[in-house]
Amino acid sequence: MGDSLSRLSLHKPFSESNESCKRETDNLDVSSNHSEDYSRNGDVSQFPYVEFTGRDSVTCPTCQGTGRIPRGQENQLVALIPYSDQRLRPRRTKLYVTSSVILCLLLSGLAVYFLFPRSIDVSYVGVKSIYVSYDQSNRVVYLNITSTLNITNNNLYSVSVANISAQVQFSKTVIGKSRISNITKIGPLDMKQIDYSVHTVIGDQMSYMYDYCTLTSIKVHNIVIMMQATVTTSYFGHAEQVSLERYQYVDCGRNTTYHKRSNLDLAQLHNLPCLSA
Repeated sequence: MGDSLSRLSLHKPFSESNESCKRETDNLDVSSNHSEDYSRNGDVSQFPYVEFTGRDSVTCPTCQGTGRIPRGQENQLVALIPYSDQRLRPRRTKLYVTSSVILCLLLSGLAVYFLFPRSIDVSYVGVKSIYVSYDQSNRVVYLNITSTLNITNNNLYSVSVANISAQVQFSKTVIGKSRISNITKIGPLDMKQIDYSVHTVIGDQMSYMYDYCTLTSIKVHNIVIMMQATVTTSYFGHAEQVSLERYQYVDCGRNTTYHKRSNLDLAQLHNLPCLSA
């Protein structure tokens, strides 16, 4: 009787033996599942975004195993990158910075070269034509003088000739003025000839000039006048003025058309037959 009781006490209870069998069965199931996954997908390292913690493996909740972040969560997620990651060390930084600086300097130099303002040259060609008329009763001489200017644009962009102001003096007295506006545009590195007319009146205190200009015994009735002109040009909202003056001889006894340059310096006029009050 005592022997049988000792044998019964050496054996484990039925419940404990049952639980140990169940655990072994679970372990076999897990190992079989791992072996099936390994055989199906190959190496475990090629199975990304999965945490292998046994049977209760959990897929990455953010990308769901696809490796892509859902739209709308770009500003909510933070990426953890190792300090030794090459993406934190951009390559050719010095090259990019140097190239950018050189490019900026080159563009700045080209802008300064093309946009830097250059001079606008104005030269007096001479009198083109003179139309003469008289007022016998008032002893007045009328001269309608048309002159020509050469305007040269030395800039690399177009300029506008805004206006030309001109006046004529005889014996230190202004005898005529004129002003023309919105004339023309001159292209880059181009030159244009512009004609302008000034209507002059010689009378009142200089009525003696009527006798000289109508004197029939003289074929050429030259008088010395001073032509003054101011040319105003504009570009990029900037206005520039160029002034010039020339002494000129004209014939007040008849209508005259000049086909060649006829302006002379004052030194050359001493040898010409002329009259100045």
